[in-house]
Amino acid sequence: MSLLKTIVQQLPYAHPFLFVDELTHVDEQGCEGFYTFKKDEYFYQGHFENHPVTPGVILTECMAQIGLVCLGIYLVGSDKLKVKGSVAHLKSTDGSLSGPAPSRTVSKAENEGQTAFVFSESKVLFEKAVYPGEKVKVISTKKYWRLDKLKCRVEMYNEAGERACSGELSGIISN
Repeated sequence: MSLLKTIVQQLPYAHPFLFVDELTHVDEQGCEGFYTFKKDEYFYQGHFENHPVTPGVILTECMAQIGLVCLGIYLVGSDKLKVKGSVAHLKSTDGSLSGPAPSRTVSKAENEGQTAFVFSESKVLFEKAVYPGEKVKVISTKKYWRLDKLKCRVEMYNEAGERACSGELSGIISN
């Protein structure tokens, strides 16, 4: 299994709150990925009536999942991401291996010692609407990674190649 697919499998999200279809590039300086907003996504039902557009908070979440969390998994991965067979595992603090993010409710005890991703700050400028059925590209560039905090410059482009939104996102990655 490729490193890019392994990273996507490690995302701590599940449908209907997973906004990553594909990760196409990742290195120590940034990453790139894609997501297609399905026409039947739950949030289009009331935003806006008879003229649905993707809410800004969902665009920010998509940018964070691709541009911040995927990159964070990669950066932490140098000493914690291990591939066992075809499934990636994050090493817990006691050195044991955990499975990929489950699509079920997990108790606090089951999460003990696992790597956590906490969104801490966002400054986003919204420039173009993103509509149902539209595929977006997210590109992030690392600004800094220190003391478990990752800060990135993140941009989202629509299918026409126009920038839909951009900004700075940061989060804390902790054990």
